[in-house]
Amino acid sequence: MQLTGNVAIVTGAGGGLGRAHAEYLARKGAKVAVNDLSPENVEETVAAIRAAGGAAIGCVASVTDEIAVQRMVDDVVRQWGRIDILVNNAGILRDRSFTKMSIDEFRLVVDVHLMGSAICTKAVWDRMREQNYGRIVMTTSSSGLFGNFGQANYGAAKMALVGLMQTLAIEGAKYNIRVNCLAPTAATGMTQDILGADQLAALAPELVSPALLLLAGPSAPSRAIVCAGAGHFARSNVTLTDGVFIGAGDDADEELVRNWEQVSDRAGEIVPDYGFAQAEREVTSASARNPARTAANQ
Repeated sequence: MQLTGNVAIVTGAGGGLGRAHAEYLARKGAKVAVNDLSPENVEETVAAIRAAGGAAIGCVASVTDEIAVQRMVDDVVRQWGRIDILVNNAGILRDRSFTKMSIDEFRLVVDVHLMGSAICTKAVWDRMREQNYGRIVMTTSSSGLFGNFGQANYGAAKMALVGLMQTLAIEGAKYNIRVNCLAPTAATGMTQDILGADQLAALAPELVSPALLLLAGPSAPSRAIVCAGAGHFARSNVTLTDGVFIGAGDDADEELVRNWEQVSDRAGEIVPDYGFAQAEREVTSASARNPARTAANQ
């Protein structure tokens, strides 16, 4: 019962992966607010948690509706006094090759995944700052991290959540708010038309949820991207290679082409602690090759 006393909100928890997350957190002792668009699905998940001895309430709301999300957060606080964990899980698919995809289909997926996560996070952010504690999990995807045919909208939204996580983790650090990403592979309504029967059988959503103890528990890391599926767990990183100093000559473009293999060499690559690390490395590299200019600037 490592999460006893914690209050969690799980979006998209009426079924599939979200329901597995909600039931898992309840088994670990958390009080769980079950969010979904479907009142029937919310009721089923809440009933299952309570039948197993857990504490749960239902919150029917679209994550894209700022007013409804704020009402949900207010209801949870009135019920239990605080919010410790937010799992941004709600999502949809509108798969189609980019050439056949409408901008409306692109925008809808981005609105639900990216803006929905941002709206829910914004609604709990100040409360987590005030209580000096918070754990937020964004749901990214291998489609965003590595790409998948027919999922330009989904992949763009999912990679954007990594960027949101990176910055919020930095901003929340001094308030003990830790923000991480989970990249799940699970047999849900969103994947039933993508994966084969044998694959679906091995990818039970319940096998992903144990990652939440790491990502949303008291000793959670921050800025981690955990890939989970079929009981297998791995970590993905956004890295920066050592690179090559080429300079500002007229042939810099051609030099880059000639040195592309060395620029891409992953030996010595790093995981930057913050975005400005790229600029720091670039300026340091340039200064090391122009000592006269460096001395003049000093």
